Amino acid sequence: MLISLEISNFAIVNDLNIEWRDGMTAITGETGAGKSIAIDALSLCLGERADAGAIRPSADRAQIVAQFNIQQLPKAQQFLKEHMLNNDEHDCILRRVISRSGRSKSYINGVSVTASQLKELGEYLIAIHGQHAHQLLLKTEHQLHLIDAYAGHTHLQTAVKNQFQHYQQLQREYSTLLKEQQAKAAQQQLLEYQVAELDEFSLEADEFKQIEEEQYRLSHSQTIINTCQHELMSLYEQDGTTVLSQLQHSAQQFNSLTSVDSSLSNIAQLLEEAVVQVEEASREIRDYADQIDQDPLRLQEVEDRLSKIMDLSRKHHVRPEELYEHHQSLKAQLDNISSDNARIDILEQEIAQTLSAYQQAALALSDSRSQSAKKLQKLISASMDDLAMKHCKFAIELQPKPELRPNSEGFDAIEFLVSTNPGQPLQALAKVASGGELSRISLAIQVIIAEKVTTPTLIFDEVDVGISGPTASQVGKLLRKLGKSTQVICVTHLPQVACSGHQQFFVSKKVIKGETFTSMKPLEDAHRVDEIARLIGGESISETTRASAKELLAIQAA
Repeated sequence: MLISLEISNFAIVNDLNIEWRDGMTAITGETGAGKSIAIDALSLCLGERADAGAIRPSADRAQIVAQFNIQQLPKAQQFLKEHMLNNDEHDCILRRVISRSGRSKSYINGVSVTASQLKELGEYLIAIHGQHAHQLLLKTEHQLHLIDAYAGHTHLQTAVKNQFQHYQQLQREYSTLLKEQQAKAAQQQLLEYQVAELDEFSLEADEFKQIEEEQYRLSHSQTIINTCQHELMSLYEQDGTTVLSQLQHSAQQFNSLTSVDSSLSNIAQLLEEAVVQVEEASREIRDYADQIDQDPLRLQEVEDRLSKIMDLSRKHHVRPEELYEHHQSLKAQLDNISSDNARIDILEQEIAQTLSAYQQAALALSDSRSQSAKKLQKLISASMDDLAMKHCKFAIELQPKPELRPNSEGFDAIEFLVSTNPGQPLQALAKVASGGELSRISLAIQVIIAEKVTTPTLIFDEVDVGISGPTASQVGKLLRKLGKSTQVICVTHLPQVACSGHQQFFVSKKVIKGETFTSMKPLEDAHRVDEIARLIGGESISETTRASAKELLAIQAA
């Protein structure tokens, strides 16, 4: 529950510190005094959008601090634990600071957080029902929200939302691939032609280098043979003097000299090794020359293939040595397009499966809504009797429409129907209900929802607009009854509702040296009687209005 609220330099509030109690608290005050300022400040402290215009003109920043007791709030405790914001106490302190620049800072238990985190935590702490709630009641999406809030089937809503998000994700991927497929259709035809042409040519890795070398060798085969034969004759086979015979002679000469000078043995050894090397080289030259094949047909084949490589390279705008890699790249691009086509087929199956799962989840949600709608319809009808609408009939028309386009809320179409006079058919709220009737229906729903939802603090900001007399008295009793199990804070202008509070605050304002100051203080005993008397009779308070106030306080508190 809310324990305290500190407001500094917010709107026309200079400095305000309010201690709150359990039960029902009524807030009253003069018109324009700022009865809802505390609610507005609290909304800001719970993560609502900050506005530099809310800062008091004479100040540089505004600050709101709210303290809550969360001892009985496991969801709030779990949130704090998950975000490492918990402390050893049962209290939770929220703080919001707004600077003149428009920037704001948010804190939970002294730790800096985002405004969205404040808002998420705030949902476990307070529910605010504003004075325009009855206008929201005319919107079908809000009507559906009320059914869900009463049903409390969050797990079913989450299942529908998750399936819808998965469905959306698959649809986006499917749409993207289809667009890409259309864009790649012409490219695919070109790739298929190019890859088929290169596949037919079937160039191997490094083949260009190998075939280029073979072509050069074949085209110079006669020169190679002539050179080999000439050099072989000089080295080894020529009659008379050869390189080999000269080396052998030199080796023998130096070998004979080693007996005279042993230091010449190294030279003799080198010459003997040279003899061996020349003999080995000669054998390899002879073997190589024997293998040289002057094959004009092979040369033609090689030159034709080399010419084809050059033609294909020019055609594909790559260098000859890059043609093989280019071929592999084109094949990879074509494979990717083919895999995209296969993914499209798979996606179509996945989308159908996900849509089926979504429809099953939405149907389960629809069944739960239908059951809750029947219960809520009876409760609202009973509350309408209490709110001086005895001849009114209320119904909730909920129709599953699986043919609707999938969305995160399911496929239910909803309509709140009412008949305000006997003999009249049920019709949509917007067509039948007056402003006062709409306010009462809205209030009845809010009270019922509040009893069902476990939010520890409920704030009703002038939700009693458009009602008076016995109806106002009944509204007060409803809120007081609600205050026995939940902390209720109600901003009101009706004496019957104000009397129902277990305690009451009075809001006033005064102008000092051209500046407006708002204050808010608790009323006790005689002061509360005077305030109720003012609400009954206006600014002129008489003994008669005081007596009426005392009587009303006694009746509403009974």
